[in-house]
Amino acid sequence: MAQASAALVGLTLFTIMFALGLGLQLDAIAQLRHRPALVIRVLIGSCVLVPLVALVLMKLPLSFALSPAARFGIALMAACPSAPLTLRKVGKTGGDRQLAALLQACAAVAAIVSIPLLADLFRASFGIDGWDIAPRDVALQVGKAQVLPLLAGLLLRRWKPNWVAWLEGPLDKLANGLLLLLIVLVLIKAGPLLVPFVASNWLALGFMAVMVAAALAIGSLTAGPEPRERITVALVTSMRNPGLALLFATTHGAGMPGLKLAVLAYLLVTVLLSIPFLRWQKGLQGVAS
Repeated sequence: MAQASAALVGLTLFTIMFALGLGLQLDAIAQLRHRPALVIRVLIGSCVLVPLVALVLMKLPLSFALSPAARFGIALMAACPSAPLTLRKVGKTGGDRQLAALLQACAAVAAIVSIPLLADLFRASFGIDGWDIAPRDVALQVGKAQVLPLLAGLLLRRWKPNWVAWLEGPLDKLANGLLLLLIVLVLIKAGPLLVPFVASNWLALGFMAVMVAAALAIGSLTAGPEPRERITVALVTSMRNPGLALLFATTHGAGMPGLKLAVLAYLLVTVLLSIPFLRWQKGLQGVAS
């Protein structure tokens, strides 16, 4: 069952990223090349500022009342940027899917350097042993799940553009179907355990909510004035990578009960808090228009 679930996760992410690469417009890539300042701001916000907020929060006296699983779960999600599933959400909420894909790919590559450095910083700050996350580990996961399928889609679009018209629609439907199946399986497997975890970790949920709100604010401030761009960058910055976080939880925290549930709880809080944020942004757009 565990192997089948892991295979489904890999297939879902590969399909999403391949379909995204197939649909990426080359002019969007060219436009982003002329805006290096935006890329740098987003990378600093997502890969540096959000983890630093988590570090500060975990230094507060109140945070020591959290369970070890909750503290590690928050730290892992804060350190892992670039969530591939962000791209599905951006396209449906008034954001710029092309921009989100490019920024997410940049953050994925930057994570190869940022996550090991952040792991060293967190270990030194809290005296933790056994969490030596190497760049190679991050590169393998990011490369297989995100960068390679995205590049494959881009290359196919460039070399066989006549294939795009009849491949893009079916691939998008396949990606949606696999994602729905994955969500159902996660709910069936983790749902009965997640409910009691949430019920007994209200303080941790509060810290997670503060983290998500801070990440949305950082994303909004690092974006330009254009509303679609602000929504896009805020979502890219706030949506962390649960796949990477769960991988590290399995590798380094196998003996810590509740760690994976903490990662899933953080993801749930992120999804829930993004709803009022998006409504607020759409309200601002309505007032501006």
